[in-house]
Amino acid sequence: MAEDYYKILGVPRNASQAEIQKAYRELARKYHPDLNPDDKDAKKKFQRLQEAFDVLNDPEKREMYDRYGSSFQTHGPGASHGTHTWRFWTSGDTGDYPGGFREEDIDFAQFFGDRYGDEPLGGLGDIFTQFARAAQKARKQPSAARRGADIHSEIQIPFTTAITGGPVQFSLTRQSGKTETIEVKIPPGIEDGKKIRIRGQGEPGPRGGTSGDILLTVRVAPHPFFQRSGNNLIVKVPVTLGEAVAGAKVDVPTPRGTVALRIPPGTSSGKRLRVKGFGVQPKDGPPGDLLAEVQIILPEGLSEADRETLRQFDQRYLNNPRAALRW
Repeated sequence: MAEDYYKILGVPRNASQAEIQKAYRELARKYHPDLNPDDKDAKKKFQRLQEAFDVLNDPEKREMYDRYGSSFQTHGPGASHGTHTWRFWTSGDTGDYPGGFREEDIDFAQFFGDRYGDEPLGGLGDIFTQFARAAQKARKQPSAARRGADIHSEIQIPFTTAITGGPVQFSLTRQSGKTETIEVKIPPGIEDGKKIRIRGQGEPGPRGGTSGDILLTVRVAPHPFFQRSGNNLIVKVPVTLGEAVAGAKVDVPTPRGTVALRIPPGTSSGKRLRVKGFGVQPKDGPPGDLLAEVQIILPEGLSEADRETLRQFDQRYLNNPRAALRW
């Protein structure tokens, strides 16, 4: 009887593919002819080891081997089907298999005749004939096409692009090692951490299957002057002491162009002025507002006379700005 491939590799019949590969690596190092120049049988042992690994490491070959044993190759596509041989484990005293079982070939043609094809065998014979036909058909059927894997990537975009939208390009390295430059359209108003799905641009599908997608996580770079709060934009607007005291109109940039912002007389630092509809305009939904926060900037190089004038101004309008300050 032919040697048991599982015994050659020293693994149980239910061994995983990882266990089979590990066992092969260890034994290959042990029996490789180059590492055993004094062992005349090293080459033969290595060939047996290679033969066993080639079968058990291939899921399809392993399935056939488990089903038909060492003669599994005769049951593949194109093999003769005049008679049908089935392998069973029967009790015996050979000790070749766990539990004292041995392998036996039973030809069902002995019991049901050897007619196959034109005339049904009848009775129990039909059951085994149909089973054999189904198994043969499954072996001949090509493996089904599968969808390719999705690719997860990340991109950082400017703050302004996140607000207004627009095309951006990014580099992507595939499993094959090939690097590609891909262009994607950023929808207006996208938030940091959101994902964009680029359909059909992932890894190609095996056996002609459809390609996977690219799942692109968007990271938004900070802006030196603007911040986002929901669909509102917040910007700090510097004004002079005179503009804050007397009032003024100052130009403020926005995603929809420059607007003239009116500073009411007597405006203090920290005061927020709202410009409706000039915030983030999402793809779906109403736009947010622009919140302009006033920052009073004192002039540099004030003379002592100017400082004295400001002190007198404070004394004339006694008002402690820290009166309500509490712990």
